[in-house]
Amino acid sequence: MSVVRVESAEGRLRFGALTMACAIGRGGACSAADKREGDGCTPLGAWPLRAVLLRPGKVSASGIKLPWRWIRPDDGWSDDPSDPAYNRPVRLPRAFSAESLIRADDAYDVIVILGHNDAPPVPGKGSAIFFHLSEGRPTAGCVAVARADMLRLLPLLAPGDMMEIKEPRSP
Repeated sequence: MSVVRVESAEGRLRFGALTMACAIGRGGACSAADKREGDGCTPLGAWPLRAVLLRPGKVSASGIKLPWRWIRPDDGWSDDPSDPAYNRPVRLPRAFSAESLIRADDAYDVIVILGHNDAPPVPGKGSAIFFHLSEGRPTAGCVAVARADMLRLLPLLAPGDMMEIKEPRSP
């Protein structure tokens, strides 16, 4: 098992000898116990890298060792705490609120699903915490890196790897 380390206060991600800038949530980092749906906070902790979702025509799947699949036009992710499928992949349209995985920007060209609040999901404790491509601004609670950095890192990741989002350092 290898660990992708996110130093939230420094905006830095490390994996082995690789170091790169990263973005976290607009609400900063918070303890997983304090995470709430829609707070823009990136949850601290160690989260398994579950799988990768790739947008067809935007990136190659060559060399990826994690389980992966192509994103389909009707793919979504439930962000509605009243939905029985909360914090799970869903098909759109849906009677409950869900985020489309096909976005107008490139952020979701590569999505690494993090195992936050998924075993089992607790309604309202945060959904769709992903590792994805950066759009040059804070995220809604995810961790994001530049496309070139993601494409260097992605083939190095393997089943069993984790992402550890660390507390800011004390002065």
